[in-house]
Amino acid sequence: MLRSDCLTFAHRRLWLLTDTTSVLGLWVEGQRFFARPYGQLPAPAQRPDGLAAEVACWLQRYGSGERPTAAELPLRPLGTPFCCRVWRALQQIPYGSTMSYGQLAARVGSSPRAVGAAVARNPILLIIPCHRVIRSDALAGGYAAEPELKELLLRHEGALPPRPARGA
Repeated sequence: MLRSDCLTFAHRRLWLLTDTTSVLGLWVEGQRFFARPYGQLPAPAQRPDGLAAEVACWLQRYGSGERPTAAELPLRPLGTPFCCRVWRALQQIPYGSTMSYGQLAARVGSSPRAVGAAVARNPILLIIPCHRVIRSDALAGGYAAEPELKELLLRHEGALPPRPARGA
């Protein structure tokens, strides 16, 4: 049985999809590839269950500067074998670190374009850290949710320098 919950992170509404044992998806409302391959999500539950509460706690810890890992949650992203291989590789990029699409492609034995497509389809945003993959010129690049969120996450982790103050 699928269950959806609404959570918030960085002033954004997140949709969490779980089954009885695993996290299947976590999307920012309106992002590209929202809820794929599940289609229409069930109406959000009125109260978070144990798994939704675990994810909410994970997000709160991450937001407060702790370094929780994807391995702390039971994840089961649905995708092709290639996508799943890329998503496992994403989980190996440490907090505060980045990797270019080319470097990730070399790690999984594929092309940067194919890796980029798999990264964009990551169904468990934030927890599977696709935001840590950047362009080869060290710019943040695109993000299925919104580029501003990717930049915010990278700055939060110290992977990008802080924005200069206005008027500086």
